[in-house]
Amino acid sequence: MTSSRTQRARRRWALNLSTRAWVVAGLLACPTFAAYAATAPRKEGEFNTGAPTAILIDADSGTVLFERNADELVPPASLSKLMTAEIVFDEITQGRLKLDDEFLVSTNAWRTGGAPSRTSSMFAPINSRVKVEDLLRGVIIQSGNDACIALAEGIAGSEDKFAAMMTARARKIGLTKTTFGNSTGLPHPRQLMTARELARLARHIIQTYPELYKIYGEREFTFNKIRQFNRNPLLALNIGVDGLKTGFTKESGYGLVASAVQNDLRLIVVVLGLKSEKERADEARRLLEWGFNNFHANVLFPSGEVIADAKVYGSGTVPLVAPHDVKLMVQRGVRERITARAVYTGPVRPPVKKGQRIGMLKVWRGDTMALEVPLQAAEPVEQGALPRRALDAVTELVYGLFRAGIQRL
Repeated sequence: MTSSRTQRARRRWALNLSTRAWVVAGLLACPTFAAYAATAPRKEGEFNTGAPTAILIDADSGTVLFERNADELVPPASLSKLMTAEIVFDEITQGRLKLDDEFLVSTNAWRTGGAPSRTSSMFAPINSRVKVEDLLRGVIIQSGNDACIALAEGIAGSEDKFAAMMTARARKIGLTKTTFGNSTGLPHPRQLMTARELARLARHIIQTYPELYKIYGEREFTFNKIRQFNRNPLLALNIGVDGLKTGFTKESGYGLVASAVQNDLRLIVVVLGLKSEKERADEARRLLEWGFNNFHANVLFPSGEVIADAKVYGSGTVPLVAPHDVKLMVQRGVRERITARAVYTGPVRPPVKKGQRIGMLKVWRGDTMALEVPLQAAEPVEQGALPRRALDAVTELVYGLFRAGIQRL
């Protein structure tokens, strides 16, 4: 049975939402489980883009504001370097690598990605030793293929091994479709990503490495007496962009991943498969401006507010809260039907620790999943008394037999 505490929270939620949003169905605790994902794609007709593949997300909640072919696997070109940099960021954060460590620029790195390659390069001399800090800037600001390969060989011993690390790292941070064949993004049959996973990777980098992320906003970098400018054209516009990366090959076309902040709202945009640098910049800018002009964040539940109650085996119930504010992006001037449900595997087995993850809060915008947020126990629950546990055991046994019978049918 839903507690009065939950009913009060439900009423407060309905009252606190925008008057242009319609809230229904409250919070029903269901004994099922769903994996984490945050998607609420806007209908394509609400915004017209010339990008064959695109996505726009709210960086805070992960809510998708617009998408087009966002799950199509495509060659990412130099956008692959986001993962190259992420691995270096992780190595630094874990203490396995320091910014003043030096790596060799091998003959392979020089020929494949340096001056002789006629590809984007930081122009590191052959057989020189370069600090990790400079190689990172070579990757992020100059899109240097030589810098990527030097880092790959220095960390993993070879670029092939580093590419395997990239794919494994992608899985670890929740990118299920992405695969890599090299560190640079140069054409390779295994080099594939989706717009959705590029956006998730960008979000992960921004949230996990806030200090190192600042490198993406640097406008220029001089190395080996050669001054090069950041290839992200949106940095020069007055729209709040502070990173991330561009990419191009003949196979992939022109692509861009960018993030911008306006009025404490951070958005991430991905556009892929465009025909020119100008078209790439224009479409990314238009999507960002559309997002900032048409959406605002609405707090559904403040951090710590009881959202629902989960049944505890032999011990009554435990109140569930989110670890942070639950925010949903709401489109201005659009009346929407919003539904929420607390989902967990139950009854929960005691003892329950405070902060223990119990389930998910799932929020729908119409028939579309808009948001999923982990729910955790607001307080500890000890093992219940023996009579209560015995009663729950009988109930669970009967329910389990009934459920098994239904499955056999």
